[in-house]
Amino acid sequence: MAVTDTLLPAPNPADAPPERRGGVAAVGMVLGGALSVQFGSAVAALLFPRTGVAGAVTLRLTISAVLLLVVCRPRLRGYDRGAWVAAGAFGLALAGMNSLFYQAIERIPLGPAVTLEVLGPLALSVFTARRLASWCWAGLALAGVALLGQGGFDRLNPAGVAFAFGAGAMWAAYIVLSARVGGRFPGADGLALALTLAALLTLPLGVIDGGSVLLDPAVLALGTALAVLASGLPYTLELLALRRMPTATFAVLMSLGPAVATLAGWLVLRQALTLLECAAIVLVIAASIGAVRVSAAAAARPEPR
Repeated sequence: MAVTDTLLPAPNPADAPPERRGGVAAVGMVLGGALSVQFGSAVAALLFPRTGVAGAVTLRLTISAVLLLVVCRPRLRGYDRGAWVAAGAFGLALAGMNSLFYQAIERIPLGPAVTLEVLGPLALSVFTARRLASWCWAGLALAGVALLGQGGFDRLNPAGVAFAFGAGAMWAAYIVLSARVGGRFPGADGLALALTLAALLTLPLGVIDGGSVLLDPAVLALGTALAVLASGLPYTLELLALRRMPTATFAVLMSLGPAVATLAGWLVLRQALTLLECAAIVLVIAASIGAVRVSAAAAARPEPR
Protein backbone atom coordinates (compact mmCIF):
# COMPACT_ATOMS: atom_id res chain seq x y z
CA MET A 1 0.00 0.00 0.00
CA ALA A 2 1.52 3.26 -1.02
CA VAL A 3 1.62 6.32 1.10
CA THR A 4 -0.13 8.17 -1.71
CA ASP A 5 -2.53 5.45 -2.74
CA THR A 6 -5.44 7.92 -2.58
CA LEU A 7 -8.77 7.34 -4.31
CA LEU A 8 -9.85 10.96 -4.09
CA PRO A 9 -13.47 11.85 -3.25
CA ALA A 10 -13.24 13.81 -6.51
CA PRO A 11 -13.77 17.53 -6.12
CA ASN A 12 -15.02 19.74 -8.93
CA PRO A 13 -13.57 18.54 -12.26
CA ALA A 14 -13.52 22.15 -13.41
CA ASP A 15 -10.81 23.00 -10.90
CA ALA A 16 -8.07 22.67 -13.51
CA PRO A 17 -7.68 25.16 -16.36
CA PRO A 18 -8.50 23.84 -19.86
CA GLU A 19 -4.90 23.67 -20.96
CA ARG A 20 -4.14 21.25 -18.13
CA ARG A 21 -7.00 18.85 -18.73
CA GLY A 22 -6.51 15.40 -20.16
CA GLY A 23 -3.46 14.55 -22.15
CA VAL A 24 -1.86 11.25 -22.95
CA ALA A 25 1.19 12.17 -20.87
CA ALA A 26 -0.88 12.82 -17.73
CA VAL A 27 -2.78 9.55 -18.12
CA GLY A 28 0.52 7.77 -18.58
CA MET A 29 1.84 9.34 -15.38
CA VAL A 30 -1.16 8.16 -13.34
CA LEU A 31 -1.01 4.64 -14.75
CA GLY A 32 2.76 4.61 -14.28
CA GLY A 33 2.30 5.63 -10.65
CA ALA A 34 -0.31 2.90 -10.15
CA LEU A 35 2.01 0.31 -11.68
CA SER A 36 4.83 1.52 -9.44
CA VAL A 37 2.68 1.25 -6.30
CA GLN A 38 1.40 -2.24 -7.01
CA PHE A 39 4.72 -3.63 -8.19
CA GLY A 40 6.16 -2.11 -5.03
CA SER A 41 3.65 -4.17 -3.07
CA ALA A 42 4.84 -7.24 -4.97
CA VAL A 43 8.43 -6.40 -3.95
CA ALA A 44 7.23 -6.15 -0.34
CA ALA A 45 5.76 -9.65 -0.59
CA LEU A 46 9.16 -10.91 -1.76
CA LEU A 47 10.71 -9.36 1.37
CA PHE A 48 8.34 -11.07 3.82
CA PRO A 49 10.22 -14.40 4.04
CA ARG A 50 13.42 -12.55 5.02
CA THR A 51 12.20 -9.68 7.18
CA GLY A 52 8.72 -10.68 8.26
CA VAL A 53 5.72 -8.47 7.53
CA ALA A 54 6.46 -5.97 10.31
CA GLY A 55 10.09 -5.76 9.20
CA ALA A 56 9.05 -4.94 5.62
CA VAL A 57 6.64 -2.27 6.86
CA THR A 58 9.39 -0.70 8.98
CA LEU A 59 11.85 -0.70 6.08
CA ARG A 60 9.30 0.89 3.75
CA LEU A 61 8.19 3.61 6.16
CA THR A 62 11.61 4.39 7.62
CA ILE A 63 13.40 4.74 4.29
CA SER A 64 10.48 6.74 2.85
CA ALA A 65 10.52 9.04 5.89
CA VAL A 66 14.29 9.60 5.69
CA LEU A 67 14.12 10.39 1.97
CA LEU A 68 11.22 12.82 2.46
CA LEU A 69 12.86 14.51 5.45
CA VAL A 70 16.02 15.07 3.40
CA VAL A 71 14.04 16.49 0.48
CA CYS A 72 11.53 18.61 2.45
CA ARG A 73 13.52 19.55 5.56
CA PRO A 74 10.26 20.47 7.35
CA ARG A 75 10.35 23.15 10.03
CA LEU A 76 9.07 22.22 13.48
CA ARG A 77 8.06 25.62 14.83
CA GLY A 78 5.10 27.84 14.19
CA TYR A 79 2.32 25.23 14.31
CA ASP A 80 -0.58 25.18 16.75
CA ARG A 81 -1.82 22.22 18.75
CA GLY A 82 -4.48 21.40 16.15
CA ALA A 83 -1.85 21.04 13.44
CA TRP A 84 0.21 18.62 15.53
CA VAL A 85 -2.89 16.58 16.44
CA ALA A 86 -3.78 16.32 12.74
CA ALA A 87 -0.22 15.28 11.84
CA GLY A 88 -0.20 12.72 14.66
CA ALA A 89 -3.51 11.21 13.55
CA PHE A 90 -2.21 11.16 9.98
CA GLY A 91 0.86 9.26 11.14
CA LEU A 92 -1.32 6.72 12.95
CA ALA A 93 -3.40 6.25 9.80
CA LEU A 94 -0.27 5.73 7.70
CA ALA A 95 1.15 3.18 10.13
CA GLY A 96 -2.15 1.31 10.36
CA MET A 97 -2.86 1.39 6.62
CA ASN A 98 0.55 0.01 5.64
CA SER A 99 0.73 -2.56 8.44
CA LEU A 100 -2.75 -3.96 7.83
CA PHE A 101 -2.33 -4.05 4.05
CA TYR A 102 0.99 -5.88 4.22
CA GLN A 103 -0.54 -8.37 6.66
CA ALA A 104 -3.30 -8.90 4.09
CA ILE A 105 -1.04 -9.51 1.10
CA GLU A 106 0.97 -12.04 3.06
CA ARG A 107 -2.21 -14.13 3.30
CA ILE A 108 -4.23 -13.45 0.13
CA PRO A 109 -3.31 -12.58 -3.48
CA LEU A 110 -2.50 -8.96 -4.26
CA GLY A 111 -5.48 -8.38 -6.60
CA PRO A 112 -8.23 -9.42 -4.16
CA ALA A 113 -6.43 -7.60 -1.31
CA VAL A 114 -6.50 -4.28 -3.19
CA THR A 115 -10.09 -4.97 -4.31
CA LEU A 116 -11.24 -5.33 -0.71
CA GLU A 117 -9.10 -2.43 0.45
CA VAL A 118 -10.54 -0.03 -2.12
CA LEU A 119 -13.97 -0.43 -0.49
CA GLY A 120 -12.83 2.01 2.21
CA PRO A 121 -12.33 4.98 -0.15
CA LEU A 122 -15.39 3.86 -2.11
CA ALA A 123 -17.53 4.04 1.05
CA LEU A 124 -16.11 7.50 1.77
CA SER A 125 -17.00 8.64 -1.75
CA VAL A 126 -20.55 7.28 -1.38
CA PHE A 127 -21.16 8.99 1.98
CA THR A 128 -19.64 12.25 0.70
CA ALA A 129 -21.85 12.39 -2.41
CA ARG A 130 -25.10 11.51 -0.57
CA ARG A 131 -26.84 10.54 -3.80
CA LEU A 132 -29.08 7.58 -4.60
CA ALA A 133 -26.86 6.74 -7.57
CA SER A 134 -23.90 6.48 -5.19
CA TRP A 135 -25.72 3.88 -3.13
CA CYS A 136 -26.47 1.95 -6.32
CA TRP A 137 -22.76 1.87 -7.11
CA ALA A 138 -22.08 0.77 -3.55
CA GLY A 139 -24.53 -2.10 -4.09
CA LEU A 140 -22.59 -3.12 -7.19
CA ALA A 141 -19.38 -3.11 -5.15
CA LEU A 142 -20.98 -5.33 -2.51
CA ALA A 143 -22.10 -7.67 -5.29
CA GLY A 144 -18.48 -7.84 -6.39
CA VAL A 145 -17.38 -8.71 -2.85
CA ALA A 146 -20.08 -11.38 -2.62
CA LEU A 147 -18.89 -12.81 -5.92
CA LEU A 148 -15.32 -12.75 -4.66
CA GLY A 149 -16.47 -14.86 -1.73
CA GLN A 150 -18.18 -17.42 -3.97
CA GLY A 151 -14.85 -19.16 -4.38
CA GLY A 152 -14.79 -19.27 -0.60
CA PHE A 153 -13.27 -16.59 1.62
CA ASP A 154 -11.56 -19.51 3.33
CA ARG A 155 -9.60 -19.91 0.09
CA LEU A 156 -8.61 -16.28 0.43
CA ASN A 157 -7.89 -16.75 4.17
CA PRO A 158 -10.39 -15.06 6.52
CA ALA A 159 -7.64 -13.21 8.42
CA GLY A 160 -6.28 -11.81 5.18
CA VAL A 161 -9.76 -10.61 4.19
CA ALA A 162 -10.19 -8.95 7.60
CA PHE A 163 -6.81 -7.24 7.32
CA ALA A 164 -7.71 -5.95 3.83
CA PHE A 165 -10.99 -4.50 5.13
CA GLY A 166 -9.11 -2.88 8.01
CA ALA A 167 -6.59 -1.40 5.59
CA GLY A 168 -9.51 0.03 3.59
CA ALA A 169 -10.91 1.73 6.69
CA MET A 170 -7.50 3.22 7.42
CA TRP A 171 -7.21 4.34 3.78
CA ALA A 172 -10.48 6.28 4.13
CA ALA A 173 -9.11 7.90 7.32
CA TYR A 174 -5.87 8.66 5.44
CA ILE A 175 -7.83 10.56 2.76
CA VAL A 176 -9.69 12.71 5.30
CA LEU A 177 -6.58 13.41 7.39
CA SER A 178 -4.43 14.08 4.32
CA ALA A 179 -6.70 16.99 3.41
CA ARG A 180 -6.53 18.38 6.95
CA VAL A 181 -2.75 18.10 7.18
CA GLY A 182 -2.33 19.58 3.72
CA GLY A 183 -4.25 22.66 4.83
CA ARG A 184 -2.11 23.18 7.96
CA PHE A 185 1.42 22.43 6.70
CA PRO A 186 3.20 23.86 3.66
CA GLY A 187 4.19 21.59 0.77
CA ALA A 188 4.83 18.01 1.82
CA ASP A 189 6.04 18.97 5.33
CA GLY A 190 3.01 17.42 7.02
CA LEU A 191 3.47 14.17 5.13
CA ALA A 192 7.17 14.06 6.06
CA LEU A 193 6.38 14.52 9.76
CA ALA A 194 3.51 12.01 9.69
CA LEU A 195 5.69 9.46 7.90
CA THR A 196 8.36 9.92 10.55
CA LEU A 197 5.83 9.19 13.29
CA ALA A 198 4.52 6.16 11.38
CA ALA A 199 8.08 4.83 11.03
CA LEU A 200 8.72 5.28 14.76
CA LEU A 201 5.45 3.54 15.64
CA THR A 202 6.26 0.50 13.52
CA LEU A 203 9.95 0.35 14.42
CA PRO A 204 9.72 -1.79 17.62
CA LEU A 205 7.68 -4.57 15.97
CA GLY A 206 9.79 -4.32 12.84
CA VAL A 207 13.01 -4.82 14.79
CA ILE A 208 11.50 -7.75 16.71
CA ASP A 209 10.25 -9.34 13.49
CA GLY A 210 13.26 -8.68 11.26
CA GLY A 211 16.13 -8.30 13.71
CA SER A 212 19.62 -7.85 12.29
CA VAL A 213 18.40 -8.96 8.85
CA LEU A 214 17.07 -5.43 8.37
CA LEU A 215 20.68 -4.20 8.16
CA ASP A 216 21.70 -6.76 5.52
CA PRO A 217 22.85 -4.84 2.38
CA ALA A 218 20.67 -6.92 0.05
CA VAL A 219 17.61 -6.40 2.26
CA LEU A 220 18.32 -2.67 2.54
CA ALA A 221 18.57 -2.49 -1.25
CA LEU A 222 15.17 -4.19 -1.60
CA GLY A 223 13.76 -1.91 1.09
CA THR A 224 15.01 1.16 -0.76
CA ALA A 225 13.50 -0.15 -4.00
CA LEU A 226 10.23 -0.68 -2.10
CA ALA A 227 10.28 2.87 -0.70
CA VAL A 228 10.98 4.37 -4.14
CA LEU A 229 8.45 2.21 -5.99
CA ALA A 230 5.67 2.51 -3.41
CA SER A 231 6.21 6.13 -2.31
CA GLY A 232 8.77 8.31 -4.06
CA LEU A 233 8.06 7.57 -7.72
CA PRO A 234 4.22 7.37 -7.58
CA TYR A 235 4.02 10.48 -5.38
CA THR A 236 6.04 12.47 -7.92
CA LEU A 237 4.09 11.14 -10.90
CA GLU A 238 0.75 11.85 -9.22
CA LEU A 239 1.74 15.43 -8.41
CA LEU A 240 2.79 16.01 -12.02
CA ALA A 241 -0.38 14.39 -13.36
CA LEU A 242 -2.67 16.47 -11.11
CA ARG A 243 -1.23 19.61 -12.70
CA ARG A 244 -2.43 18.41 -16.09
CA MET A 245 -5.86 16.86 -15.42
CA PRO A 246 -8.94 17.35 -13.22
CA THR A 247 -8.92 15.52 -9.91
CA ALA A 248 -12.10 13.65 -10.93
CA THR A 249 -10.32 12.14 -13.94
CA PHE A 250 -7.38 11.31 -11.71
CA ALA A 251 -9.65 9.51 -9.23
CA VAL A 252 -11.28 7.48 -12.01
CA LEU A 253 -7.86 6.30 -13.18
CA MET A 254 -6.85 5.47 -9.62
CA SER A 255 -9.93 3.22 -9.43
CA LEU A 256 -8.07 0.83 -11.71
CA GLY A 257 -5.80 -0.10 -8.79
CA PRO A 258 -7.25 -3.60 -8.28
CA ALA A 259 -6.66 -4.48 -11.94
CA VAL A 260 -3.07 -3.24 -11.79
CA ALA A 261 -2.54 -5.15 -8.54
CA THR A 262 -3.86 -8.33 -10.15
CA LEU A 263 -1.40 -7.88 -13.02
CA ALA A 264 1.50 -7.27 -10.61
CA GLY A 265 0.56 -10.31 -8.53
CA TRP A 266 0.46 -12.50 -11.62
CA LEU A 267 3.71 -11.26 -13.16
CA VAL A 268 5.87 -10.99 -10.04
CA LEU A 269 4.35 -13.43 -7.56
CA ARG A 270 2.72 -15.89 -10.00
CA GLN A 271 -0.65 -15.44 -8.29
CA ALA A 272 -3.31 -16.84 -10.60
CA LEU A 273 -6.98 -15.93 -10.04
CA THR A 274 -10.14 -17.73 -11.13
CA LEU A 275 -12.51 -16.20 -13.71
CA LEU A 276 -15.03 -15.65 -10.91
CA GLU A 277 -12.50 -13.65 -8.88
CA CYS A 278 -11.54 -11.61 -11.95
CA ALA A 279 -15.23 -10.83 -12.58
CA ALA A 280 -15.60 -9.71 -8.95
CA ILE A 281 -12.64 -7.38 -9.32
CA VAL A 282 -14.15 -5.88 -12.49
CA LEU A 283 -17.42 -5.20 -10.63
CA VAL A 284 -15.63 -3.36 -7.81
CA ILE A 285 -13.59 -1.31 -10.31
CA ALA A 286 -16.80 -0.36 -12.17
CA ALA A 287 -18.44 0.62 -8.88
CA SER A 288 -15.44 2.75 -7.89
CA ILE A 289 -15.46 4.59 -11.22
CA GLY A 290 -19.22 5.11 -11.04
CA ALA A 291 -19.09 6.44 -7.47
CA VAL A 292 -16.27 8.83 -8.36
CA ARG A 293 -18.23 10.20 -11.33
CA VAL A 294 -21.36 10.72 -9.21
CA SER A 295 -19.28 12.49 -6.57
CA ALA A 296 -17.70 14.72 -9.23
CA ALA A 297 -21.10 15.59 -10.70
CA ALA A 298 -22.43 16.44 -7.25
CA ALA A 299 -19.45 18.71 -6.56
CA ALA A 300 -19.88 20.46 -9.92
CA ARG A 301 -23.58 21.20 -9.32
CA PRO A 302 -24.09 24.72 -7.88
CA GLU A 303 -25.51 24.92 -4.38
CA PRO A 304 -29.15 26.12 -4.19
CA ARG A 305 -29.50 29.68 -2.97
